[in-house]
Amino acid sequence: MALLPVGDALERILATVEPLPTVEMPLGEALGRVLAWDLVAKRTQPPAALSAMDGYAVLGTDVAQAPAALKVIGEVAAGRPFAGKLVSGQAARIFTGGVMPLGADTVVIQEYTERDGHTVVIRRATEIGRNVRREGLDFRQGDKLLVKGARLNERALMLAAAMNYASVPVVRAPRVAILGTGDELVLPGSDPGPGEIVYSNGYALAALARHEGADVIDLGIARDRVDEIAGAIRRAQELKADVLLTSGGASVGDHDLVQRALKAEGFTLSFWRVAMRPGRPMMHGTLGLMQVLGVPGNPVSSYVCAFLFLLPLLRKLSGRADLAHRSYPAKLGRDLPPNDERADYLRATLEDRGDGVLLATPLQQQDSSMMANLSRADCLVIREPHAPAAAAGSPCVILKLSL
Repeated sequence: MALLPVGDALERILATVEPLPTVEMPLGEALGRVLAWDLVAKRTQPPAALSAMDGYAVLGTDVAQAPAALKVIGEVAAGRPFAGKLVSGQAARIFTGGVMPLGADTVVIQEYTERDGHTVVIRRATEIGRNVRREGLDFRQGDKLLVKGARLNERALMLAAAMNYASVPVVRAPRVAILGTGDELVLPGSDPGPGEIVYSNGYALAALARHEGADVIDLGIARDRVDEIAGAIRRAQELKADVLLTSGGASVGDHDLVQRALKAEGFTLSFWRVAMRPGRPMMHGTLGLMQVLGVPGNPVSSYVCAFLFLLPLLRKLSGRADLAHRSYPAKLGRDLPPNDERADYLRATLEDRGDGVLLATPLQQQDSSMMANLSRADCLVIREPHAPAAAAGSPCVILKLSL
């Protein structure tokens, strides 16, 4: 199978999925979920004209000039409207959030007044309409304020509550089962023996998935045995995973057994080699309704592949409208040699020089095993296949690693 361009690989993955079913979720539990359809306001906010300040509700024509003495005929607090109507020469004490009395159109803040029994003296002229929040200032019943495909953040939840929604229709969270493979892997905290390495990929992969709102199923580590890998695959199916994400063993060498185990379970392969660095032995296919992504075992390769392919997949399953990573223009911080036939995703630091130009400096060591360098990186510099040599200061395109 020939190397597949990155864009074509992502297109194949996304072409096979649709958003997951809709569920109704209590508002307090909906942070990070994606709206399944548009929400329109069930009420008007504010529902009536309200005072924006503590002071006195008056007729604006009475306070166009100062001083002015007015008779105080009542009091208005938030949640306790005034039953009467103001006419010229009258005022009502009012507090922030109080409903404006009939007849009143202006609030004079208390700092501009002096009170003597039932008389208030206005010491500073106030323009008509001042310090009043008009009915519907924020939104009106029937306004479409939150749209299908939007991910609910804390501000959206506040708005949905104000729109009078106790629960919201959201797309069910994807379930991602993560499986590490390899005889050489041991868990963190172990005392690795000769030839053994500490398993680290799964922690980054799980964190990426959770950041996108997915529920993660940890399948642990499977040894290099077809039956053991197949058992883990069946467990992912039993747990109704929407995505099985394997790390390591996605190639076709003698010890790369993931494809063999998957095919024994009925797997349909879409592709397994992508024209990219790091991450050429990247695999995708389907097993029944379950999407399968196989990322390489090298930790940097596994991360970059998950960043580029898993996250858009989860976003589409979640019903999000924004699937692709946003790219940014930048300038190179050092010289780069010509590129070969694979797209290169160089780990780089990022500096904002304050002039609106981002400076991306690829790290000197780009080996796909180097996690310390990956942890230092702020972005990926994208180099297209067969890109010519580029000098420091040349324009480039980056993907920010901060999510």
